[in-house]
Amino acid sequence: MNHFLPQNSPISERNWLYAFWKFSRPHTIIGTSLSVLGLYLLTLGVTSTSFSITHITQILGTWFACISGNIYIVGLNQLEDVEIDKINKPSLPLASGEFTREQGKLIVIITGILALVIAWFNSPYLLGMVGISLIIGTAYSLPPVRLKQFPFWAALCIFSVRGTIVNLGLFLHFSWLFQSSQEIPDTMWVLTAFILVFTFAIAIFKDIPDMEGDQLYNITTFTLQLGQQKVFNLALLVLTVCYSGIIFAGLLNLVAANKTFLFISHIIPLILMWRESRKIDLQDKSAIAGFYQFIWKLFFIEYVIFPLACILV
Repeated sequence: MNHFLPQNSPISERNWLYAFWKFSRPHTIIGTSLSVLGLYLLTLGVTSTSFSITHITQILGTWFACISGNIYIVGLNQLEDVEIDKINKPSLPLASGEFTREQGKLIVIITGILALVIAWFNSPYLLGMVGISLIIGTAYSLPPVRLKQFPFWAALCIFSVRGTIVNLGLFLHFSWLFQSSQEIPDTMWVLTAFILVFTFAIAIFKDIPDMEGDQLYNITTFTLQLGQQKVFNLALLVLTVCYSGIIFAGLLNLVAANKTFLFISHIIPLILMWRESRKIDLQDKSAIAGFYQFIWKLFFIEYVIFPLACILV
């Protein structure tokens, strides 16, 4: 690991690991990890497959490929946004100087290669999912395309990967491993629709606390175009539609799930979200960032409660 440590710096291995953890953007790592586990459990339930000890190796391989791809995407974004992050997110390793640009490049190259190689050894569906995700992630951050400059395309990149490609790709991947039908059931489409719309809310909300840096470096966002309050209200509306939609999907038998559990497990987060939103001062950057992390926690837990609702049917 020594060649990763900053030159002429007393940074310890422990500090390097903490910097790497920040570089990997922990909230996205947790989201990716839970999506792998949640889609595995959901595929088990939908395909009526029994758990096997061999699944552990398959889950770990899938998880490592997805995590590597995740780090490549968020790392590449940081490499291209160092000056912006010095204003918006000064604690990130490249912006703070904990990592040099060369070290960031090395991490991004290694994780990108690992993601593709590991996916290739697992299944064609995982390779396709990871490959498409890396292409979109590259187009999102890297000039001359740099889609993050355009609000519509930036949001489309984020929710297409998180909402559609990851969910359907992982389901098809696990179905292929279990030698089950590749037909995507209604239950899977409902979860995909929920995550797709939910991720759109995350995509537009994430720029609310970053107005200063985005404006200075000409990164056009919905927040700069519409204003903080309108984007905040829009995100809340979108999330409300998400939770209401999945509750009605259960009541209308569009998903094979325990209706009572599905209702309770989605009405509670919806109420908590609105309660927390009432406390937010949009002039307080730390409060906005805290609420953004709260939304990510709601996103995380969906990959637990939805599979559980399907298992408890």
